Amino acid sequence: MNFYEGCTTLITGASSGLGEEFARQLAPHVGVLILVARRLDRLEALQSELHSLHHDLTVHVYGADLGNEKKRVDLAAWIESENLTVDFLVNNAGLGDHGEFEEGNWNKIRAMLDVNIGALTHLTHLLLPAMTSGGRGAILNVSSVVGFFPLPNLAVYSATKAFVTSLSESLAIELRPRGITVTVLCPGPVETEFFEVAYRSDDAEAEAHYDSMPAFVVSAPEVVRMGLEAVVRGRTRVVPGPLLCLAVSAALLVPFFITREILRALRSKL
Repeated sequence: MNFYEGCTTLITGASSGLGEEFARQLAPHVGVLILVARRLDRLEALQSELHSLHHDLTVHVYGADLGNEKKRVDLAAWIESENLTVDFLVNNAGLGDHGEFEEGNWNKIRAMLDVNIGALTHLTHLLLPAMTSGGRGAILNVSSVVGFFPLPNLAVYSATKAFVTSLSESLAIELRPRGITVTVLCPGPVETEFFEVAYRSDDAEAEAHYDSMPAFVVSAPEVVRMGLEAVVRGRTRVVPGPLLCLAVSAALLVPFFITREILRALRSKL
């Protein structure tokens, strides 16, 4: 973890789940943590916890809805006003929605597009110039295995994660000659608050389908550990969990017209 020693790290969606775990695992190594999320009270509780454990660590918290473009611009301006330069950007904030597209709530769909695509892309664009001027840095984008496949009942979410994975792969090629690595983390099911937000009020039965795939579930600490190790090694893509990684690799070798028929058959179980 010497890669992270003394660096300034910004984590979005840091108030819970993977974002909170990223903060805990990085705290013993980095010099400055900038924790961003909508729920400022949770960020402040995490800030107090980390300060009590790591006395030399500087922790800034910033409450903002990153789905709002002005809030992203304000965040970048605040970082500059504090004379901070982000060396490691963790784009973790994300929203989900489970159910048929036609029956989805547009406001929820729009928020998902604004956060999963808009916030990640815009914040990276805002912070990248300072990062590249230093000649060294890293970006970790949290995607999902569903980004590899267009899934019914997760149509928009899987599409947003396909965008994240594709953008990350492209930026990895563009930025490596400038000293910046880009890693995309593609986990499967993780026990976080994600499903509580993604599932609709009448969708409790659908959530049980994920409980039937224990072999593919990887804990949040393990997902974060593998993501951070991938950054250290300069890897561009990582799928946490050996069984899940094997399954995804095998599925991507199948001609898509066959995959499409499989997904049609499994639609009610997804």
